[in-house]
Amino acid sequence: MAAGLVCLLLAVSKGADWGWSSGTTLGLFAAAVIILLAWGSFELRTAQPLVDLRTTARRQVLFTNLASIAIGFSMFAMSLVLPQLLQLPTQTGYGLGRSLLTAGLVMAPSGLVMMALAPVSAAVSKAKGPKVTLMIGALIVAAGYGLNIVLMSEVWHLVLISCVIGAGIGFTYGSMPALIMGAVPASETAAANSLNTLMRSIGTSTASALAGVVLAQMTIDLGGYALPSENGFKTVMAIGAGAALLAFAIASFIPRPRAAVPTALPAPDAAETSAGTASGH
Repeated sequence: MAAGLVCLLLAVSKGADWGWSSGTTLGLFAAAVIILLAWGSFELRTAQPLVDLRTTARRQVLFTNLASIAIGFSMFAMSLVLPQLLQLPTQTGYGLGRSLLTAGLVMAPSGLVMMALAPVSAAVSKAKGPKVTLMIGALIVAAGYGLNIVLMSEVWHLVLISCVIGAGIGFTYGSMPALIMGAVPASETAAANSLNTLMRSIGTSTASALAGVVLAQMTIDLGGYALPSENGFKTVMAIGAGAALLAFAIASFIPRPRAAVPTALPAPDAAETSAGTASGH
């Protein structure tokens, strides 16, 4: 599994530098497919596999993992866009010319918002189920990127955006373990949650590669230096919003947990009733 993922993620992260049609990139993608298929075949034939792929194929687990990839993609797009907007020179017309320290301080409140909303996320999951929490979080993230497209000219705009997206990420990341643990046996919760975390990492790696390609292609010239353009940033934001909406759509296919049906006690038959009456006398 590790070998296959190294081939996959190396190709995704370095494809823009090597060329997406280069022999190295295509060879790594092919190696990833072959190795992961061989690993999957081995896991299916093993009595006690590290990752039970049959459990992973269950509808609730499968769609939660797919939504995790989209959410991981959407989350990392913010980390790529906001610091660059803050640090680009003001001569660009959209850069804010701030220091790296300021960029870190602007991003910091998003983590505090995640912590503050953890009880709210838990309450929603308890009342409506973690599926609803995941869908709400995905919509909040999409709304944050939508705001970022129109609000990007002041520092406080980016603080607001990071907080909104952070709130959505807090909702989604709090719901995913609950969805996974509610669909797998207790003995497999560690492996299933680890795989879910891996799915998020695949999403973030893909976001890094795709955003890098977009920002490298959509540039302006400033003093002989090619810098990402404003439209390039807006395109990445739109892609991030689209990924969050995709996560919302995928989450809608997660089945709701079935309510437990109380088992009624069988009515005593006539013989039992007579026997009970006789013993009472």
